[in-house]
Formats: sequence, structure tokens, C-alpha cells
Amino acid sequence: MRLLFAGSPAVALPSLHALLGSPRHEVVAVLTRPDAPAGRGRSLTSSAVAVAAREAGVDVLTPARPGEPEFLRRLAELAPQCAPVVAYGGLLPPAALAVPHHGWVNLHFSLLPAWRGAAPVQHAVLHGDQITGASTFQIEAGLDTGPVYGVVTEAIRPDDTSGSLLDRLAVSGAGLLLATLDGIADGTLRPRPQPADGISLAPKLSVEDVRVDWTAPAVRVDRLVRAATPEPGAWTMLGQARLKLRGVVVAPDVADLAPGQLRIERRRVLVGTATCAVALGSVQQQGKKEMPAADWARGQRLDPAAGLQ
Repeated sequence: MRLLFAGSPAVALPSLHALLGSPRHEVVAVLTRPDAPAGRGRSLTSSAVAVAAREAGVDVLTPARPGEPEFLRRLAELAPQCAPVVAYGGLLPPAALAVPHHGWVNLHFSLLPAWRGAAPVQHAVLHGDQITGASTFQIEAGLDTGPVYGVVTEAIRPDDTSGSLLDRLAVSGAGLLLATLDGIADGTLRPRPQPADGISLAPKLSVEDVRVDWTAPAVRVDRLVRAATPEPGAWTMLGQARLKLRGVVVAPDVADLAPGQLRIERRRVLVGTATCAVALGSVQQQGKKEMPAADWARGQRLDPAAGLQ
């Protein structure tokens, strides 16, 4: 089939590469987000998908909005038979949805109808799910409500961060997306409506959403930190200093610390929660480099009575 691939971040690259390598499909163009400021210098930077597409010699389309007349004209000229989507990041208008004969097929990183929305992997980790996966579905006007073509499942490991889990789902999901498009091309695959029950929503996690509440149980703190890694990064306050946290380890042997209370040992920094303590993995003070918590604590000469808030 003639395909228009829509995607932006690195998580979409396994799917793009799988489709570019398929003898059954032709990626005639890529739709991705426009160049945006990035890094400390805030220089304009192309998306990961745009870079990969140009390296492969594929036409790259970067409209500010996919409803722009010029983009819709170009889409009609390309005449794709189907448009696979992986983390594109833009709202597709009805005029664009109507162009491909087989519609737009989205790879979503959850087992729909669970975790519809922008941050399904983060919410699966945050809420302690044991199993998640990826789904391919037909895009329609609703938020991730379209009928599903297929799914793959993935176990969530006790030490998974959102980043590590998403890396695995990006690879297994690429295989699912390719198989879905093969089935559509063969005429052997039809989507099925999503169940009416089991619906949950996964809105984007804001910076305020991932501030650690030390009055929560240790298991909740652990899930929050893992869910917010690598982005947006869980954080807490020590006096006027803001600390970003990268990993904690539940310490069931320490249950005598009040929520937020610090204990500095030779090889670990402990913080109290509503249940047992957690040991901090690494920390990053605003404007400084990330470092192991024990090294950070020695450098700060912390008052043992100090607490995190």
C-alpha cells in the first residue's frame, strides 16, 4: 500500500523503519511536527522522525496544523491508501481523515480502552498495572475511541520506568503495526469496536503532578518516580532548593522516619514516607549535574534534621 507515515519523537522510529523495510508497502511521505527550539541553546531542531525520513530520502511534511489548505492539497496529491500514526502529536481534522481509503491507523501504547490519552505508559506505571501493551486502531473523531485491529501485551517489570517500558513497546508495537497494515492490504483484517467497560484516561502528566508527596506510602512514591522518568521528572524541595529524583528503592528495613525526614548513611540517603523509607537513587539540583544521592548529600553537608517537602 501507499502510506503516509505520521510521527514525531524517537519512539516512532521502530515503526517507521519497519515500514520503510517492508516490500509490501511504500512510504510516500512523512507527516511530522515542525522544527522546534531544543537544548540549552534553544536552536531549532527537527523531530527524530523528520531526520530519519530525510536520511531515507522520503518527503517530509511539517505543517503547523494538519488542517492547513496547503497540507490537505498535498495529501490529496500523494493519494495514500492508508496513513499509519505513531505519536504524531497533532489533531487530525475530518478533511484529512477522509483522504486515505483505509483511513488513519494509530499505534497506541496501551490495551484499549484502558489509558486513552497522551500518557498511557506513564499512567500504567503510576497506577501499578502488571500488564500493558499496544493497540492498533482506526482513528475517528473521539479521543482514542476507534475500533481496534490488534493488540500485543507486555509485562511491566518491578523496576520499569516509563522510558524503559516505552522502549520495549515501541519495538513490539512496530511489529504489530506492520502486521496490521499487511492484514488491511490483504483484506483479511477488520477492526472491532472497543468494549464499553474498562475505559480509563491518561492525560499528560504536568510538572506539578509529579511532585513527590512524602505522606504517601513508599510504594506510591516509587511508582511516581518511575512513571515520571525520564520526563517530566519527579521532584521535591529541600528548603528553597528544588531536587529532581531519578529512582528510589523501597527500604522496608527502615520504618522509623517521619514523612520527608532524611537519614544520611555512608552508602545511602533515606527518606521517610507514610510507611517505610525509600533510598534515593540519584538527584539533580536545579542548575547542576545529576549525581548519586550519597555523593550529593556529602557535598551539601546536610543537616540530619533537614527534611524534604
